[in-house]
Amino acid sequence: MYYVVTGAAGFIGSKLVEALNRRGISEIIAVDNLQHADKFKNLAGLEIADYLDQAEFLEEINDLDVEAVFHQGANSNTMETDGRAMMENNFGYSKKLLAWCQELEIPFLYASSAAVYGAGRGFKEERRYEQPLNVYGYSKFLFDQYVRRILAGANSQIVGLRYFNVYGPNEAHKGRMASVAFHAYNQFCSEGRVKLFVGSDGYGDGEQQRDFVHVDDCVAVNLWMLERPDVSGIFNCGTGRAQTFNDVAAAVINTLRGTQASAAELAAQKLIEYVPFPPQLVGKYQSYTQADLSRLRAAGLPGEFMSVEEGVASYVKDLQAK
Repeated sequence: MYYVVTGAAGFIGSKLVEALNRRGISEIIAVDNLQHADKFKNLAGLEIADYLDQAEFLEEINDLDVEAVFHQGANSNTMETDGRAMMENNFGYSKKLLAWCQELEIPFLYASSAAVYGAGRGFKEERRYEQPLNVYGYSKFLFDQYVRRILAGANSQIVGLRYFNVYGPNEAHKGRMASVAFHAYNQFCSEGRVKLFVGSDGYGDGEQQRDFVHVDDCVAVNLWMLERPDVSGIFNCGTGRAQTFNDVAAAVINTLRGTQASAAELAAQKLIEYVPFPPQLVGKYQSYTQADLSRLRAAGLPGEFMSVEEGVASYVKDLQAK
């Protein structure tokens, strides 16, 4: 039987394929859209049984014997202006795939997003906290709502993981949508400094806070859920800790320089520079996120997630090695 990973050449999808390979699983159907061809590099060193384009996959799924589906494929551009394409890709396609999984009683684990929470201060998996700021967040929110409506009568496991700010290996193809850590690494290597936004929404320069989570931790949660077919629902997937953009920049610089300087010290040395806040992001920017992990812990997930200091250091070393 096959494991299906959509978005398999992408960031989290390719890391899921890698993790399945480590478990000795290579009967994997990789589904993606390689219109941006460089993504193939994320799969080049991995073992899969077959590759199917995103469009043709839905036409061929009835011929496949599938063990589980990891639905990671999506348009994740938070600045996307084509709402029709976004909704078809993230909402319509997801509904069709879920319906097929339910008909055949196949576990369906999918990528949701902390973007559903918008600019609010509450990050609990409840409707009252969900106010997306852009069409990407709305597409994820609407699919979560659809899942909620059918969950009570579901024929098999359905798990939605609301990823917070994910960073780590295999994200280079995302361009401007890649993580703060990725951009900070490249800026420091090319310019000798890291650029962060000046203060906004009452936060000081570089003091906006996000729940930054390493991709390996996200993959581990997916696999933990797969091993527990009796667990279904929508769950936050973050560290449960909000850390500043300054923390990320400092972790990158200190790892590269072998130092332990604070962000204030690095800014005084002109190694961190604060740049104007982009007008196009006003009203569309999350200045604070922090996953409420109550539901995930109640489901039984053990262990701790990597901090920025741990995870970013590991990531920087991976980038250096490549």
